[in-house]
Amino acid sequence: MQTLQELGKAIQERRRTLHLGQGLVAGQAGLRQDQLSRLERGQLTEFGSRKLLAVLAVLGIEIAFVEVGATGTLDELRRERSGS
Repeated sequence: MQTLQELGKAIQERRRTLHLGQGLVAGQAGLRQDQLSRLERGQLTEFGSRKLLAVLAVLGIEIAFVEVGATGTLDELRRERSGS
């Protein structure tokens, strides 16, 4: 995930999978519904980390950090390529 649009889409997809309305999720996270709507559309340029973590907590998801461009061992790459 590299853009705000991708982040917003992932949040929206999770919310819809859980069959939760924007108003409910926003309220439980301490936000206004319009803020969540703009986050889901990738239209917020500033959104605090506490707000983001609150939304993710309501949706039961968390952030994981992955090193960009990281490569595995030769054996790991072979397993990945073969689908094992």
